[in-house]
Amino acid sequence: MDIKVAIAQLMAGQSLSREAMSAVMTQIMTGEATQAQIGGFLVALTMKGETVEEITGAAQVMRRLAAPVNVNVPIIVDTCGTGGDGAGLFNVSTAAAFVVAAAGGYVAKHGNRSITSSTGSADLLEAAGVNLNIDAEQVSKCVESIGVGFMFAPAHHSAMKHAIGPRKELGLRTIFNVLGPLTNPAGAKRQVLGVFDKTLCRPLAEVLQALGSEHVMVVSADDGLDEISLAVNTHVAELKEGVVSEYEIYPGASGIEPQNLDGLTVKDAQESLELVRGVLGNAGGERIQKASDMVAINAGAALYVAGVADSYSEGVALAQDTLATGLAGEKLKELVEMTACFEEA
Repeated sequence: MDIKVAIAQLMAGQSLSREAMSAVMTQIMTGEATQAQIGGFLVALTMKGETVEEITGAAQVMRRLAAPVNVNVPIIVDTCGTGGDGAGLFNVSTAAAFVVAAAGGYVAKHGNRSITSSTGSADLLEAAGVNLNIDAEQVSKCVESIGVGFMFAPAHHSAMKHAIGPRKELGLRTIFNVLGPLTNPAGAKRQVLGVFDKTLCRPLAEVLQALGSEHVMVVSADDGLDEISLAVNTHVAELKEGVVSEYEIYPGASGIEPQNLDGLTVKDAQESLELVRGVLGNAGGERIQKASDMVAINAGAALYVAGVADSYSEGVALAQDTLATGLAGEKLKELVEMTACFEEA
């Protein structure tokens, strides 16, 4: 299907088949569509609302065109969220990745710079001194050696360059916010995927089911946060053993006291880094403790889907214990040092 025909169909409120979506995304990702056409397509699709078939078709194209990362460990997990919630919180899911690694899991963290938030995972890690410009083999060595590696999306999804202009100029949440977490270059079949709209939870779990994932929690808080929240209920669509189930995580259910999110917003990557370092290093203080609790309830989910913990509540308890040791902070330091060695080499 030609992109112009697709735009007209979407404007008429008609959904695209998986095959039609694959054809249009191939045009976009191979430079065959103009910037105006890409922008028009993204707006029309967003206004209509994406279906499971459309998202699956688009994700398949991105996976096919991605530069793969081959990691030789039994189970890898990702904590990449969609962003786009507008909350301006510190980098919770990125901090959670280091907790998982310190607790014995293996994380192939996929992420990018900020498009709609105050700081993206790449912005945070770059501020910490992590070398983002490493190749697939070097990412693999990071995951295998220290338990965590970062895959900078533009380095693995070079075809995304064709859409970055319209995305930045639109400044809107689009299907690309959703596609990033669905296209982990290391092929992670287990992940915690935070989304900005809870109506997306089940559809994205079904997309990941169609794409071959094993154990996934797609989460969205009632206030629109793309994380598990300390303050309000969080909706979950969990894919496990081939079945998608839905339920709520209530504040306090994990044993951590319900709290508001005051003090957890940041203005930029540097402020986020200061907070993350405090959390991972178990620095103490009221703000750090609240941020630590926020990281623990999200890292706990990742430990659960990774199989390190047998349940979500057990995962949260393990995350708390791990944070108390300060070992998660050492994992961040190790990633900085290891990627620096690659840069020198």
